[in-house]
Amino acid sequence: MQVGGGCDFKLMPMKMNRIVFAGAVAVSAGFLLVGCARTEFGHTSPYHPGPVAGKAVGLGVGVVAGNAVGAGVGVVEGTAAGLAAPFDTRYHMVRSWKTEVTSDGRTIQVPVDILVDKYGRPVNMPAPTGNSPDAPPTTSTVTPARPIK
Repeated sequence: MQVGGGCDFKLMPMKMNRIVFAGAVAVSAGFLLVGCARTEFGHTSPYHPGPVAGKAVGLGVGVVAGNAVGAGVGVVEGTAAGLAAPFDTRYHMVRSWKTEVTSDGRTIQVPVDILVDKYGRPVNMPAPTGNSPDAPPTTSTVTPARPIK
């Protein structure tokens, strides 16, 4: 993108995200510092404090009800995320290579797959490919049949 007198000004996607995020933070901070609530409840007679008292009580009830609803939504979303976690079918395999020497003297590279969780920590179970060092050895349970004479 050309800006001004021919200087080449390129916005990278990550820099653009930072600019948008910084702008959103600045606007949010502005709203928080200025405030959106109206504190002017009008001028009433001290003999008739009903409107001011009503607005103060309404403000208190609104704050309590809003916090209660927010807590309820947080509990429901947290419960839904917790219940959905065991049913997440995505997995990530990390492959490392191990050097082995075959019986005829050749040196080969053997892949070792490690199943990791979403944080990159190894999961304590054998990898689906079965070539993990933690995988149980394959043994034959079938006994060979005797030849017929």
